[in-house]
Amino acid sequence: MKNIYEFLKKLKDEKSLKKCELLIVNDDAQAQVASHIVSFLGFKPFVLADFRANFKDDLLSFSDEIQDITKSLQDFYGYKKEDKILISPIRTVSFPLPKKDCFDSFTINFADKLDLNSFKQKLYSWGYYFVDIVTSAGEVSIRGDIFDIAPLGSDFGYRVSLFDDEVESIRKFDIEDQKSQKEELDSFTIIPAFLALSEDSFEELSEKIELSSSDAFVKDIHSLGFWYLDNLAHYLPQNMNSFITQEALGELDEAYIFEEKRLNKDKFLTIPQIYSSKEYKEISPSNVKEFISFHKEKKITLITTSEARIKALDIPLDDKAIKYHFSDEIINLLGTNEVIISLNKEVKKRKKKRVKLVVDELVLNDFVVHEKHGIGIYKGIEPVSIMGAKRDFVVIHYQGEDRLLIPVENIDTIDRYVADGESYAIVDKLGRGSFAKLKEKVKDRLFEIANDIIKLAAARELVNGIKIFIDDNLIKKFQKSSGFAYTKDQTRSINEIFSDLSSGKVMDRLLSGDVGFGKTEVAMNALLAVVNSGYQAIFVCPTTLLATQHYHSISKRFSEFGIEVFKLDGKTSPKEKTSIKKGLESGDIKLVIGTHSLLDIKTNNLALVIIDEEHKFGVKQKEKLKGLREDVHIFSMSATPIPRTLNLALSKLKGMSSLLTPPSERLGVRTYVKEYSEALIKEIILREKRRGGQLFYVHNNIASIEAKKKDLLQIVPNIKVDVIHSQIKPADAEKIIENFENKEFDILLATSIVESGIHLPNANSIIIDGADRFGIADLHQLRGRVGRSNKEGFCYYVVEDKSKITPEAIKRLVALESNSYLGSGTALAHQDLEIRGGGNIIGAEQSGHIKQIGYGLYLKMLEETLATLSGETKTKEQNIDIKLAISAYISEDYISEDRIRLELYRRLSRAINKEELYNIEEEMEDRFGKLDIPTKQFLDLILIKILAIQKEINQISSYETNITFVNSQGLKESIKSRSRDDDDIINTTLEYLRK
Repeated sequence: MKNIYEFLKKLKDEKSLKKCELLIVNDDAQAQVASHIVSFLGFKPFVLADFRANFKDDLLSFSDEIQDITKSLQDFYGYKKEDKILISPIRTVSFPLPKKDCFDSFTINFADKLDLNSFKQKLYSWGYYFVDIVTSAGEVSIRGDIFDIAPLGSDFGYRVSLFDDEVESIRKFDIEDQKSQKEELDSFTIIPAFLALSEDSFEELSEKIELSSSDAFVKDIHSLGFWYLDNLAHYLPQNMNSFITQEALGELDEAYIFEEKRLNKDKFLTIPQIYSSKEYKEISPSNVKEFISFHKEKKITLITTSEARIKALDIPLDDKAIKYHFSDEIINLLGTNEVIISLNKEVKKRKKKRVKLVVDELVLNDFVVHEKHGIGIYKGIEPVSIMGAKRDFVVIHYQGEDRLLIPVENIDTIDRYVADGESYAIVDKLGRGSFAKLKEKVKDRLFEIANDIIKLAAARELVNGIKIFIDDNLIKKFQKSSGFAYTKDQTRSINEIFSDLSSGKVMDRLLSGDVGFGKTEVAMNALLAVVNSGYQAIFVCPTTLLATQHYHSISKRFSEFGIEVFKLDGKTSPKEKTSIKKGLESGDIKLVIGTHSLLDIKTNNLALVIIDEEHKFGVKQKEKLKGLREDVHIFSMSATPIPRTLNLALSKLKGMSSLLTPPSERLGVRTYVKEYSEALIKEIILREKRRGGQLFYVHNNIASIEAKKKDLLQIVPNIKVDVIHSQIKPADAEKIIENFENKEFDILLATSIVESGIHLPNANSIIIDGADRFGIADLHQLRGRVGRSNKEGFCYYVVEDKSKITPEAIKRLVALESNSYLGSGTALAHQDLEIRGGGNIIGAEQSGHIKQIGYGLYLKMLEETLATLSGETKTKEQNIDIKLAISAYISEDYISEDRIRLELYRRLSRAINKEELYNIEEEMEDRFGKLDIPTKQFLDLILIKILAIQKEINQISSYETNITFVNSQGLKESIKSRSRDDDDIINTTLEYLRK
């Protein structure tokens, strides 16, 4: 910071700052600092992203950086004043970049005439993705006379309604829930999603890409366009007046790979350098007012976004000795003649909004579970005509070619079948009644489990808990010593725990959050508070590996607070074991981290038991821990998400906290989809080895895993490989993981057993063999094994033969590669993981039941059981049979995409009141335009269903003009409609139900 400030200030004072057109820095972080300084000095900064690709890399994995570079250059060239400076990390500017004539924009105004065909062609040539639902920048969806578009750099989309070819309305819409704002806009501007290419240039570029020798899985402008463009130029030094920092040149020496297309290192050495500063030093004053008083003779500038921050420091706003600069820059420097202090906090990079609507991803031939008939195979939606009226039905195949047709208004009776990833569903036989018996058996077992949970919760509720004193100053000091800012979720979870610990009631809290999201940091705050209050605490882990990891990290953090940490596990010597157990019994030892060995201890004044990966402990083991002392506080942690509904059911009985935000220093994982080749595998392994790392290789077939090990040793003979899968004894598996952590071998060859629960920061590349055979949730979870430290992770989804996999599988894999699913695959992955998480929280011993009926139905039944036993009055789910001779379905003319119709059918079938139904209707009109007749009648049918359930009517049918209602007691009542027309049958039925 200090060298850039001193240099640019000097240029400004000499009135030659305009001569600096391009400032070359080290990386993203330095670019951010430079942009604050450039802005502070009164110039307009434009920052390019740090583009760390290698020539001919598949760029889908770099889509965020490419979009950022395109947007910044578009803004740079669109800014007409001369006071602008382009700031670029050295790796970005080492490549040729698009010239000025690659950028353009056009504006759509209210009442403009729009030729839809030429508009589509322009967007296509400009690199827009055409999708069903717009969920991120650079996407467009055209549906008849409505189109949605999200230009680059936009957090929201624009929804345009046309009347014939005239723009009738323009509104913003939220990509999270797809709802548009009421306020209409006069105009908005569209910029390219890639570059402003003409139709001919686009075709020419596409042809070059298609003929290229690249191994990119999908060859298009988004994956390879940047490498094959003609309209590129090196920005320095011949084209732009440039300066370079010393640190940036250091980056060249350390990591620069000289290759085709990149600028020669000598070119950089000819650029004027910015040397380290002699006049300034960086500062971080803890007491600003006092610091200013020491430097009164200097020129003092305070940077802030609001006067309130100045008042909070008790500094008078009319102090003539201080210059106030109102902006959001962060510059903290002490010079020989001036002081600059910023009161602003660093703004974290905004996370991309994630679409909340989970589009139903039921794919043909998926396994589904019907709550009455069991597991079947989904065969799509079919229109069926009954008595001259057309309706849509969901088709499910069962054993022996049996077919079950479910009216789409009752689609809520089926769920996708999700088990544990390794289970294969067994299709049931229709009409045998065996599934009903199975459900009863599971229900009985669930009553036992739920009963135990509730009894235990009630007993603990009657006991007074140990009150823990929370020393705020000590906690603040500890949190500061972490060296990073806590996420909002961490802060909230810590406050919830402290509230429990100091309440005088016994705490029983569960914290869920992915590995690496900072659960241990939250737990350490609780441990510190308890030990500081003079009590004992134990931290129990399922494996010695995890216990060792926690022991090292906690000992390191607690050493400066004078707290000694002990470890008790299978590796502790008998002598140490005896000593630690005695220390716990006498009260001399306050904190022990260990495994199951901690189940057999006696303590003096134990106040807190922390259980990590709690789903790996049996119910009896957990009870034993709770039995160490009746008023002990229990804090459990799990690395799997809790389904929202189960969260509600369980939260009546225990506290629930969750960490959903990754720490700010976590880097994304670069993801590539590739076709298998030995050369590719060799390059991936050697690339990771070159940077001193290790790899996971996922091969999900135990029978052929040893043969795969031989293949790997032939491809790269001098590497070390070890194998792990579910048939290896737990003690041996633990030893293998420990050896891997100690870097005794290079590749851990495994089945999908590595999907969760291990934190190995040195393993930062993962190869997933046969990726097309995994579900999207598994792929998403496996990718999460790498990139857990501050090192960038690499994930390779490898398929055997690209020509043999389905278009859906290709779409899914490519979506994961670019990190933003065209639709909502990531949201679906989280939904799947949530369901599995529920299974984990209940306990591994339930997996047999779950396999038989699927997670979704199992959790639904558990929630109902917990609600019943808690004395909650839960409305009994009622199925209703509606056989009205009306045409009612969401028509393909209204919504052409099957998956979106399916999603709306599911949401409408789950609507439990009129308000919910009308909200969905409003959303449909907003997204797709005015309802057509069959779609409007389908919504009327859902209203009939809702009103009938409220009146406890089980069946409604019509024949000719007669409409018959049968209630839950079996009583029938018939009424007459004015005619056989659809609208008369609907209106007569609604009149009766509204009485």
